[in-house]
Amino acid sequence: MPARAYWQGQIKLALVAIPVEIYPATKSGAAISFRQIHEPTGKPIQYEKVVSGVGPVDRDEIFKGYELSKGNYVLLEQDEIESVKIESRKTLDLVQFVEADAIDVLYYEKPYFVIPADDLAEEAYAVLRDALRRTKKVGLGQLSVRGREQLVSIKPCGRGLVLEVLRYADEVVKAQTYFRGLPADTADEDMLDLAVGIIDKRTAPFSPEEFRDRYVEALHRLIEKKKKARGKRIIEEADDRSTARKGGNIIDLMAALKQSAGEGRRKAPAAKKAAAPKKAAPRRKSA
Repeated sequence: MPARAYWQGQIKLALVAIPVEIYPATKSGAAISFRQIHEPTGKPIQYEKVVSGVGPVDRDEIFKGYELSKGNYVLLEQDEIESVKIESRKTLDLVQFVEADAIDVLYYEKPYFVIPADDLAEEAYAVLRDALRRTKKVGLGQLSVRGREQLVSIKPCGRGLVLEVLRYADEVVKAQTYFRGLPADTADEDMLDLAVGIIDKRTAPFSPEEFRDRYVEALHRLIEKKKKARGKRIIEEADDRSTARKGGNIIDLMAALKQSAGEGRRKAPAAKKAAAPKKAAPRRKSA
């Protein structure tokens, strides 16, 4: 467990207060970052604070400004900004509960693990976890941290609880802005049945370890080769699997769906030899 918690305090459910600690549930260890280097000297590039037509300026002369219009700013001092920050509170009140699927995926921003602060808190912690699981509800509240209030949700996750920071309404673009022009007609039933069959065949438990960032892996290989080559220029060969195939646009959607579902792979039965025409039975002579 990390040595330092992101937040320490108590979750409050009516009159019940549960001491907890919150830790980040994600990390950015897979990403590779680069710095700009001056090639002749091998030293990193540094940036100076400069003003066009003036040159370098002192830090004491730098203020934060909010742009009202092009080239027109309201200047704010750091003390003024600090004065409006929200006082950090050590209590997270669960003020509302909603259905677990009522929050659109666009609102979720970052998850955190919620851990009981001590042994005495475990019983109340378990009660909250199991109550949320039984009711299939998510708790909502506002967490005050680092001078800001964050909208958060609390929901069960395995043996514990997960807190997820949510975006406020004015931070989310409405889906109708992009989807309004799409046709509202329902899909063809035959095609829909084929697509559902394909999805059913490929349905499996989620295993995130099976998915890898091939770009990051290729960068690691390139860096290792560069280390061994002692600075020589190296061109990494393109991975055929990641190269998009050109052309071959799907024209017949139904045929493509049938082939994907396995119907198009069935071999046509061998044509039977044409049977020789049977001779007509001789007519009986009438008496």
